[in-house]
Amino acid sequence: MKNITEFLKEVYAESKHITWPTRKQTMYFTIAVLAISVIIAYYLGLLDFLFSKGVERALLLR
Repeated sequence: MKNITEFLKEVYAESKHITWPTRKQTMYFTIAVLAISVIIAYYLGLLDFLFSKGVERALLLR
């Protein structure tokens, strides 16, 4: 039990050193993540479409 108590005290002490991002930074990071996610989704969707059309044509040519 002593080890757990000591661990929790150290966690609490270390948590005081955390610097959280500001609200403005959080908004910018959120927008950046969403934008990158949408771009990657469109890119992967385009690749999926092209590969499926390529396979479809390859199967029809046989």
